[in-house]
Amino acid sequence: MNPTEQTLLEQMRITEFEIAHRKELLLLDEDDFTRLASYRSKIEPHIDMLVDKFYILQTGITEIALLIGDADTLTRLRAAQRRYILDLFSGLYDLEYVNNRLRIGLVHKRIGVEPKLYLAAINTLKGLLIEDIFLQIAHEPERIAMLTALDKLFLFDITLVFETYIRSLVSEIESSKEKSEIYAKALEEKVRERTQQLEEMSRTDALTGLLSVRHLQENLTRTLRTCQRRAEPVVIAYLDIDDFKQINDTQGHQRGDEILRIVGASIRKVSRAEDCCFRYGGDEFCLILPNCSEDQARDVYLQRLTHTLAEQIGDVTLSIGLVQTGPLQFDEGNSLIRLADERMYAAKKALKEVNPKETH
Repeated sequence: MNPTEQTLLEQMRITEFEIAHRKELLLLDEDDFTRLASYRSKIEPHIDMLVDKFYILQTGITEIALLIGDADTLTRLRAAQRRYILDLFSGLYDLEYVNNRLRIGLVHKRIGVEPKLYLAAINTLKGLLIEDIFLQIAHEPERIAMLTALDKLFLFDITLVFETYIRSLVSEIESSKEKSEIYAKALEEKVRERTQQLEEMSRTDALTGLLSVRHLQENLTRTLRTCQRRAEPVVIAYLDIDDFKQINDTQGHQRGDEILRIVGASIRKVSRAEDCCFRYGGDEFCLILPNCSEDQARDVYLQRLTHTLAEQIGDVTLSIGLVQTGPLQFDEGNSLIRLADERMYAAKKALKEVNPKETH
């Protein structure tokens, strides 16, 4: 098969089982992932300063400065390094994460970055992060645990990058394993399907049938990565049922639950398979719409949702906030949710001004 028809993961035969095994070898576990993800909020406010310091040190090395070459390239590298650091503390180290790390190794090899320079850069970055952790975490046991988790993740990354270095020099043909690999892939697919079925049972909100909010960050991170790789826009929609408190107070909680079920069913009915729809809490909903512009969400998706909802309960309306990111520049997931939430409240405020009787 032509290599251009395969991803790096497929070419190097790295599966979810292989990734899990590598994590086990390095003793990377869920506690490490949770700990690393918790540090993202600490490093994000000053990440630009950290990236600036990194490149001041890097461009002080003549060989690296020559490889960078010009200011435009340096600007692109700063943005890429910012994403790299945030990914380190994403808490999600899946196929997409591994594919990105493999691509780093491939790009470094293509532009002539020698392994010694790559390792020197990693050592510099690691040193800066260690300094930051010492400043941010005063409790010694927690600091040691964070440093240990970060060290294991760096080893996880380095092995992936170096395997692409090696692969570019050595082309291996394993035709004798093809039959067993096809069987393993089919078996893996069956296991994945069964696992997904079990996961779906625990991932949904019992009342609305929508996804549970505890899986929002995971799905949002994965969707943003995929759309960024494909250069596709993403829309975050934040929905709130108008006057829901008044409905509960005057018509009872059973009526409120019935309305929540109807809204959830309506959202599921008009959504595509790739859309991720969550009950955010109470009477609020958060929707992730990949490969969709803000205009398409407003003029097509929300029109269908409003029409479907009106057929079920015509006296119930929604306040909606929309925000688009991509296809060229992508904002952070949490900031997108906050902005969509703000726009929803602005829409609700505008509705109250038009109809002062609306109170909640």
